[in-house]
Amino acid sequence: MRKLYIIKTTREFEKIINQADCKKNKYYVIYHMKNSFPYDRYGISVSKKIGNAVFRNQYKRKLRAIIDNYKKTYINKEDYIIILRKEATKVSYEILEKEFFALMNQDRKGKQNHEKE
Repeated sequence: MRKLYIIKTTREFEKIINQADCKKNKYYVIYHMKNSFPYDRYGISVSKKIGNAVFRNQYKRKLRAIIDNYKKTYINKEDYIIILRKEATKVSYEILEKEFFALMNQDRKGKQNHEKE
């Protein structure tokens, strides 16, 4: 993931978490909000409760790989803050990817059905 697509500052994290819509499942909490850029931006957060720095960074790398796969398919022009839950450490990469895609597409299906009506 290029630096251009990463949300790093605390101010941006707080703004998105406080003002954005939220989607949740067993493994993720995702806050999303429209941005003014022609591309999506992502911020990743993994709590210290999950494990030590090596373990957390391993899951961040997995999540970045999942996001890169997702970016190839969809561009929504939104900012996303993705928070990994502790349950995510107990399942395989494939399940994490499947659940991420399902959660991200959850809102998309609702918008498509609404537009058809």
